[in-house]
Amino acid sequence: MAGLVQALADLVLPAACAGCGGDSPDLNYGVCPPCVRLVERLEPMSARPDPAPEGLPPTVTLGEYGGVLRELIIGFKDRGRHRLGRPLGGLLAEAVVAAVPPRVPVLLLYVPDTAAAARQRHGDHMRRLATLAAARLRDSGRFAAASRALTARPAVADSAGLTQIQRAELAQERFVVRQRGIARTRDLAGQAAVVLADDIMTTGSTLAAAAQVLAASGISVAACATLAATRRRLPGLIT
Repeated sequence: MAGLVQALADLVLPAACAGCGGDSPDLNYGVCPPCVRLVERLEPMSARPDPAPEGLPPTVTLGEYGGVLRELIIGFKDRGRHRLGRPLGGLLAEAVVAAVPPRVPVLLLYVPDTAAAARQRHGDHMRRLATLAAARLRDSGRFAAASRALTARPAVADSAGLTQIQRAELAQERFVVRQRGIARTRDLAGQAAVVLADDIMTTGSTLAAAAQVLAASGISVAACATLAATRRRLPGLIT
């Protein structure tokens, strides 16, 4: 109930800025003007872990996982700040635009939450972001659709202390193709560039595993797009 109460409070009551925690009488989607300006200055960039896991498509991210961007992602994902969905969906759309050539249709797939995580968050957070990002792309005049192609299984082991190869193997066990609607998704994938979306890239194992599971089902991922990437695990981050 605590999460539900927080979600309802976020809809009806003024709150501190989701980015800096400061009080402000002028919040836009729960974010103060200085934090809005900081995020607006972010520009999509290429990012790739070193070493990169096998099968990781080219990836574009909006920025480093830290500061205001980190707080907005966590606020939306885990703190019930649901109003952040629209601006974060718009930011994800910017990463997609940078990942795919102009005028090319886009099919936006996403890394799903497990059922338990989705219940805790009152819905799959990446499904919401992918849907909002596709809507933003359509508003700009581009053909774009979002589709659910994968189901996430609960993690069967703790990844702490595992090697890069072990992490990749563990990640690949997490995903299965969702059979319901997969034929329609394959049809769309044949007419558009497939972009796989997630909120944060760390080692890249999750994105690589999801892309490989999709490839085995006949869906080729052209690129990945994320809101953020961790610098500590990405020494090759282009800035």
